[in-house]
Amino acid sequence: MDTTQRTDQQRSADRRRRELLEAADRVVLRDGPQASMNAIAAEAGITKPILYRHFGDKGGLYAALAKRHTDALLDSLRAALDAPAERRERVESTLDTYLAAIEARPQVYRFLMHPAEGGTGGDQGFDVGKHSAPLLRRMGEELAQVIEERVDVGPESQQLARVWGHGIVGMMHAAGDWWLGERPCSRAELVRSLADLLWGRLAAAGDRMGGPGF
Repeated sequence: MDTTQRTDQQRSADRRRRELLEAADRVVLRDGPQASMNAIAAEAGITKPILYRHFGDKGGLYAALAKRHTDALLDSLRAALDAPAERRERVESTLDTYLAAIEARPQVYRFLMHPAEGGTGGDQGFDVGKHSAPLLRRMGEELAQVIEERVDVGPESQQLARVWGHGIVGMMHAAGDWWLGERPCSRAELVRSLADLLWGRLAAAGDRMGGPGF
């Protein structure tokens, strides 16, 4: 087999993989965490063994979908952080970009971040939770790199940037998860409140108990 044939085969395989991921996306948008390999195979017009041939198992498919959506989200977050605006405005825009993304596609978010309550179609026991941690770690590392490149925090900048990066991602994830489930306030109000926390409002707030603080 010559190089041209191998290249053509690789392009064909990559195109087929994209088509299968798009079919999986459609099922996830409809079914959320309950999306099954059977339903995805049916949506793609193939048998489940062919789907396994491309992704191995649901964990492999999950990883491919997670990368697809995380890449797109990180691109949007970088754009918000790099926008020509004051730092506070960029922070609020970044928080809003994340929250807008999970609000726009809640079923995709739940598929990526929450295990299904009892699998379907032969997917019982799939633990989405064990796969979501690497996704959050990747976002934390990416944000840490952005912070280190753009904010001068002194000689320990690399370590502090990683602490802040993972801390901010953890805050966005936890607060966004709670907000998406309960909707206790508007997205704009949540953005302002989280930005206030990052801006030191907690440190500046008075202590109702009259003691030294926490």
